Amino acid sequence: MNLKGKVAIVTGGGRDIGRACVMRLAEEGVKVAINYHSSSEGAASAVKEIEAAGGEAFALQGDMTNPADVEKLVSVTRAKFGEEIHVLMHVTGGLIARKRIEEMDLEHYQRVMDLNTTSLFLIVKAVEPYMPEGSAIVPMASQAGRDGGGPGAVAYATSKGAVMTMTRGLAKEFGPRIRVNALCPGMIDTDFHNIFTKPEVRTHVANVSPVKREGTSEDTANLAVFLASDQSAFMTGACVDINGGMLFS
Repeated sequence: MNLKGKVAIVTGGGRDIGRACVMRLAEEGVKVAINYHSSSEGAASAVKEIEAAGGEAFALQGDMTNPADVEKLVSVTRAKFGEEIHVLMHVTGGLIARKRIEEMDLEHYQRVMDLNTTSLFLIVKAVEPYMPEGSAIVPMASQAGRDGGGPGAVAYATSKGAVMTMTRGLAKEFGPRIRVNALCPGMIDTDFHNIFTKPEVRTHVANVSPVKREGTSEDTANLAVFLASDQSAFMTGACVDINGGMLFS
């Protein structure tokens, strides 16, 4: 995919989709900087596996809603791997808790928006000056950004809708030097759904989908790496669905 020797930052790279993205990039010969917040074990094991296979990676803890942590991630990446950063995958995000409007206070709403949207703004602003011609940014949006999400997910869906809109705006601002394409995952087998989605709901969604299963982190990572590569050179500003056919946009 013409990614060998390039440098990537993956935020939220310690588990699930983020870790799968890290491993797929490394398979393509990319030097990977792994940001994690609390998934230290997954990030450390990813570094160990990559180095054992002859690749290069490091892991750094940080809160991507904290500008100082964001700046540190970028500076350490450049110190270890060189001046340029070619790929940014923003997988940082989450629901925090399901809260309907009548249950939600301003603090919760702002936390969700910061986690999913402000973090993207901060890391893009920090990385963009070091991205050369042909670079790519791949944010992680959600099917919730299209359909409003499930019960108690208004704040989350709103934040992911903002990620989709930011993707389109950034594609216009940064083109042609940098392409920006987001993913909109549906029901993917991750801790997100282990925590926030009832098993019977997951089973129902899988059974009524055309592919008759949930997606995997690896399914999602394969698409993310494609969007980061030259094979998607004529794509920018797209929010690409990956949901097993549960929603056609």
